[in-house]
Amino acid sequence: MSIDPHWKKRSRDLQKQFKRFLDRVNVSKYIKQLPDLHEEAFSNINCLDCANCCKNHSPTFKTPDIKRISKALRLKESVFIEQYLKIDEDNDYVLQQSPCAFLNADNTCQIYDDRPSDCARYPYTDEDVLLKRKHITLANTQVCPAVFSVLEKISSID
Repeated sequence: MSIDPHWKKRSRDLQKQFKRFLDRVNVSKYIKQLPDLHEEAFSNINCLDCANCCKNHSPTFKTPDIKRISKALRLKESVFIEQYLKIDEDNDYVLQQSPCAFLNADNTCQIYDDRPSDCARYPYTDEDVLLKRKHITLANTQVCPAVFSVLEKISSID
């Protein structure tokens, strides 16, 4: 299946509803439903059709990520940092450019097997992060159709 072409508009239209839900959410009530909703969303969504995350976000690069990716690219860590990363306002390493320098034209990732942990975990639709970090989740509903799908379903349960 492919991505609903109207999901972005629907997400914009539902932002207030999503915010109200996240403001009052009882995490323990919904956390057990996330894995099933995550699986359902990704049974209908192929990330390679979209890659909005790689086009619009930068993961944070933790020390283990930098070590692993540098090794895979056969670069010294200092060279990898100089070539690809910068320090952001939170004092984290992030990409110098957007879209991601490792995103291929077909939306695949050049470093997929060694990608940062943020990339491997994104879009957090099977984690409590989805319910606990409201500002990230609301922003991600505008970037990722899976986040929109999961939040739309979970916010309408009751």
